[in-house]
This record gives sequence, C-alpha cells and structure tokens, in this order.
Amino acid sequence: MSPTGGRPARAGGKIYASLLRHEEEHGHGYALPDNTGFLVNLPNRQSFSPDAAWYTGSTIDMSFLNGAPAFAVEVRREGDYGAQADREIADKIADYFAAGTRAVWDVDLLNDDVIRKYLSDRPTEPVIFRRRDIADAEPAVPGWRVGVDDLLK
Repeated sequence: MSPTGGRPARAGGKIYASLLRHEEEHGHGYALPDNTGFLVNLPNRQSFSPDAAWYTGSTIDMSFLNGAPAFAVEVRREGDYGAQADREIADKIADYFAAGTRAVWDVDLLNDDVIRKYLSDRPTEPVIFRRRDIADAEPAVPGWRVGVDDLLK
C-alpha cells in the first residue's frame, strides 16, 4: 500500500462533498467529482479531469463539459512526487489557466503545505494552507471555505 493509502481519493471526495453543499446552499455554479471531463482547446491538451471542480458553464449533462472549470483540484498521489512530477503539475496548472480556470489547488497530503492555491493572476505565487487553516477558492468559488484538517481525517 502507498504511504498515502486511499487518502487522495478521500480528500478529493471530501472537497467535492463540501463544494456540493455550497452549490445546494448558494448556487452560482456546479460541484463536480473526479472523472468529470472538461473539453478545452489548447495546443497540447483537449481535456481536463480534475479530482474535484467547480463549474460555472451553462451545460451539465452526462458527457464532457464545454470549457474549463472555474476551480480545479489536483490531489497528489503516490507517483506525483519529485522534480519531474512537480514540473508536470506546474505545466498542468499553466494549462488550466490558459483554458480559463481562475483557481487551482495542488493538494499534497504528505507535505506541511497541504494546499497550494494558485490563481490565474498570480500563477507562480501560491497561497499556502496548512493544518488548522481554513482554505478557500476565492475568487472562483465565492464564499466557500473548508477546514484543511477536515480533508485529512
């Protein structure tokens, strides 16, 4: 078993569940789970499938969604560590922003910096959320907050 066990999937599921509660209470977007596909038109990428997402587009159906999510979550798994993996994640975050995403979380369950929030207007200067912090996805998901410790349980 990996050092993270099933924690990445649980963390992504907990983020989705929290976003879904926010959707039900506030609207203005759609919470979407892992394996939801978003069609984009980039030179090196035609789609994304984040671990959780917030979508503000107009079409929700059983197929791919048109356009990038407003907010995307990428939870690191066993193979997502090291210099090469860091470059690949940075490239994917850059692709999200090129496609129109406003905020991306890089969730690292093995690091003290559990969540690195990247914003489209500051793509290389992450906001760091650690244990005991309350994380947000502003401005992509206005008013939504989740406790970092809640994701680690």
